[in-house]
Amino acid sequence: MSEGFFRSRWTERPKHVSEAEPASLPQGFRAAGVAAGIKPEGLDLGLLVSEEPDTTSAARFTTNARVGAPVMVSRQADLRGLRAVVANSGCSNVGDGRRGLETATAMQARTAERLGLEPAQVGVASTGIIGQELPRDAVLSGIDAAMGELGERAEELSEAILTTDAAPKRACLDVKLPAGLVRLAAQAKGVAMISPRFATMFCFVETDALVDPDTLDLLTGVCVKRSFDRISVDGQLSTSDTVFALASGRSGVTVQPQSEDELRLGEAMDALLRQLALDMVADGEGCERVGRIVVRGGMEIVEPVARSVANSPLVKTALHGGDPNFGRILQAAGAAMPPGSHFVADLEIEGRQVVSAGDAVDLDDAEQSDLEAVVRRSEVDFALTLPGEGGEAEIFFSDLSEAYVSFNSKYTS
Repeated sequence: MSEGFFRSRWTERPKHVSEAEPASLPQGFRAAGVAAGIKPEGLDLGLLVSEEPDTTSAARFTTNARVGAPVMVSRQADLRGLRAVVANSGCSNVGDGRRGLETATAMQARTAERLGLEPAQVGVASTGIIGQELPRDAVLSGIDAAMGELGERAEELSEAILTTDAAPKRACLDVKLPAGLVRLAAQAKGVAMISPRFATMFCFVETDALVDPDTLDLLTGVCVKRSFDRISVDGQLSTSDTVFALASGRSGVTVQPQSEDELRLGEAMDALLRQLALDMVADGEGCERVGRIVVRGGMEIVEPVARSVANSPLVKTALHGGDPNFGRILQAAGAAMPPGSHFVADLEIEGRQVVSAGDAVDLDDAEQSDLEAVVRRSEVDFALTLPGEGGEAEIFFSDLSEAYVSFNSKYTS
């Protein structure tokens, strides 16, 4: 793995992208983070604001049928023209009925009032324990305090949204477009309750490029599908997943639809979000290794097979132990295929073929020793080929450790 933000071999910094100081913000944005008293200690309320009246935005949320009050409120906002985001950690504001909904609405209203905006221009996000009351007075006082701390950097914002994360997840990139230089940044959190269609995660993306809302929505959707929709720690779909992308336009550089500028900005966003997604997997509670499974074959089977492998506790525990037990991968793959299917598959681990046409390949002692060594690396690559053509699915997943079980067995106690 390389140094810098793009640490994984599965991400690559585009040639027209350079890394800026990770906590920097694009032009036109301000941010803050404060200790509102939601958590016993530390920062727990963050605020992100665009100063530009014509800011455009896009959003994506969890697809869980059970969602938190902040997601309900944000879905009703002007998701093409958000000017601010208010977020807290320590309590997800899920399962608190009308009181919780009123608190999320109050967060939106107080932020709008203090900034001179309409409530619909404010997105809301909360993360933490489900089924507890989010203390409204503390949150509103925290919003007031954050207004006085707004600045041109995002350290406190990125720290205020953390729950069990080992460290903040943030980056800032300078992106050279044919039309000029723009900046792209993001702050994210996520470490567990991570499954396809996001995680218990937030990601707030900012750019000072001038991007129309349709283009920004397209780029956000495509990049989310290739990043946060491609990860698994424990196969659990959160109630609170939220991605907000805001474009201030302050740079004066216009990104025209279907242009080279759009392509290059999209490449930069794709790399940014994929690395942040991989950071979430690598930060999975107690995680020691990250796996990638790529499944190729018929279009109708590659996705369910890849997700079955990535979510399998047996596959994950083998990954944790550095055990090349590929029989678990075959079992998980077969379980996701239609009943009665004739199982034919080739499997490679780090480019070494271990299964041919569904049967194990004989390995000599040296080959077996080499296989055992490569599965002990921090990143392990698996490639599974099934019958059919035209389909390919990629999922990144963490191992499953004793530390994960221990932590989650006493998360609220």
